[in-house]
Amino acid sequence: MSIQNIRLFGDPVLRTPADEVVTFDKELRTLVKDLTDTMLDAPGAGLAAPQIGVGLRVFTYNVDGIVGHLINPDLTLSEEEQFGPEGCLSFPGMKFDCRRALSVVARGVNQWGEPVFLEGSELLARAVQHETDHLDGILFIDRLDAVARKEAMRMIREARTIGQAAPTVRVSPHATFGRGL
Repeated sequence: MSIQNIRLFGDPVLRTPADEVVTFDKELRTLVKDLTDTMLDAPGAGLAAPQIGVGLRVFTYNVDGIVGHLINPDLTLSEEEQFGPEGCLSFPGMKFDCRRALSVVARGVNQWGEPVFLEGSELLARAVQHETDHLDGILFIDRLDAVARKEAMRMIREARTIGQAAPTVRVSPHATFGRGL
């Protein structure tokens, strides 16, 4: 078991789109194990590789007792929406209501390069969307409405230590179907 440090807001790796995984080797399996161990220790509903400083398209999830991982995800979102609380291990102590698709179909591969099909709704859909956003350099604060975003930025400014830059808010490059920005 290898618990890694979770990168916090302001770390540039969180704003950098991750690279597609092309090599399925022991190093990748170690990354998946480290992500899983770190997520379970935190504890969290998901953790993306950039959150531990690795710029690869890999994330783990832990929802309703089901622990898994997905590599190189491709999502299909439902038109139905959910609006509810969301937090992030990279923003400790912060939780805001965030709009997401109610359900998701995710396709990708596992740590051996075998195809994975993941279908879920509510919390699983929220976790998969949240972690996939991390792989694209998008943070959950980017999806908040204007009032919540302003409050989040106030909390971030107050929590910053001297020398840390406040994160910038960006618009998702993916179709949001009216959700978020």
